[in-house]
Amino acid sequence: MGAIEVDLAVIGFGKGGKTLVGALAKAGKRVMLIEQSDQMYGGTCINTGCVPTKAMIFQTEHPDPRVDAATWFQQAAEKKTTLVEAMRAKNFQLFDSPETSTVITGRARFVDPYTLVVAAGGDQLTVKAATIVINTGSVSRLPPIPGLADSKRVVTSTGLLALTERPRELVILGGGYVGVEFASMYAAFGAKVTVIQRGAQLLPAEDPDIAAEVQALLTAAGVTVRTDATAEAVTDDGDRAVVTYRAADGASRTAAGELVLAALGRRPMTDGLGLAEVGIEVGRRGEVVVDEHLRTTLPHVYAVGDVNGGPQFTYVSLDDFRIVRDQLTGAGERSIADRAFVPHVVFTTPPLARVGMTEAEARATGRPLKTAVRKVAEMATVPRAKIVGDARGVMKAIVDAETDEVLGVALLAHDAHETVNTLAVALRLGATGSVLRDGIYTHPSMTEAFNDLFGNLA
Repeated sequence: MGAIEVDLAVIGFGKGGKTLVGALAKAGKRVMLIEQSDQMYGGTCINTGCVPTKAMIFQTEHPDPRVDAATWFQQAAEKKTTLVEAMRAKNFQLFDSPETSTVITGRARFVDPYTLVVAAGGDQLTVKAATIVINTGSVSRLPPIPGLADSKRVVTSTGLLALTERPRELVILGGGYVGVEFASMYAAFGAKVTVIQRGAQLLPAEDPDIAAEVQALLTAAGVTVRTDATAEAVTDDGDRAVVTYRAADGASRTAAGELVLAALGRRPMTDGLGLAEVGIEVGRRGEVVVDEHLRTTLPHVYAVGDVNGGPQFTYVSLDDFRIVRDQLTGAGERSIADRAFVPHVVFTTPPLARVGMTEAEARATGRPLKTAVRKVAEMATVPRAKIVGDARGVMKAIVDAETDEVLGVALLAHDAHETVNTLAVALRLGATGSVLRDGIYTHPSMTEAFNDLFGNLA
């Protein structure tokens, strides 16, 4: 049992928290970064999220014709693991080497508003901190579907990413961003994939026409998609799992696979932190309640990243860092209200990216609209997609018909994950549909598609 006093203690190694630790350590503050697992140094993105998934997806887009699909998967998994392990080690080195920064591995719990107890095995450390940041992220949610939690063949995205051998058959429960991304990835690796989606469409946060285009891509890749299908039970049967679901027509049907991926959402990770005992409010979804400056109900305690219930993106967590740093060392003016036109991407092949409103959201405002929907293959002045051999997909723009304000753009196309960032910056700076239509873009590039897309508004 030891004790230490610091200026800042951060619970969790995610993007927002670790960046804050680095910034304050550089400023000469005494800081501590507490992480419960030595396999999570660097946070979810590096270890079980963005980096390993995108590393695997990159491999699907660059197949090795000399080997079969199962061997190709094994090689891809080895490359992914090597990358993740190197980044994990580098993150530990970065944040445990400065004289003013320390990484502690163990589980933290509040015992009073300014004090944490960190436990690791039989050891305990008491940490007193002037400022505490909760940065514990989120975990996969397992709804009370009979057999789901007990099945030995049900995995979350974390478990699926840990595989070194590819399952021949995979059933995915959930057609949101995670489910669709994994469906695209595993189908490309040659697995037989079935997606069971409770709602009427995949990607329910997107417009129906865009979701339909994504479903068509998956279907063409060999994925079986069942929408309006409700999972009712999971049963292990030897070396397979059987999912019983209620189909759209009301009939009971089954889908079987070697593994079942539960991609049914994520919940903020606050278990065991002792928040209620010290008066830190938690919302109905399990999120730590914060104000526009990310302060909890204790003004010296902040919550950043997935745990505060905001958008679950690494780059939003990085912006959380900027807000808290401004509170601690700046003018204290930056807030979540400053965020505008934050893009997001689903890394299918090709990727789907969107910034701003969907058409449904725009119409709900009552504003008069102009829209344009263009198939990438039909954009004669955009040869880049044909050059790289992938002219699949569609682009969609929604603009206010009176003001020419761009309300939203969806891109399902090669390089959409990069192109959307150009759009996001342009929209934050007030670029109109006419400005984007008449922009001068390099050739051949995917950004020059904006000439075509915004030139077809009607």
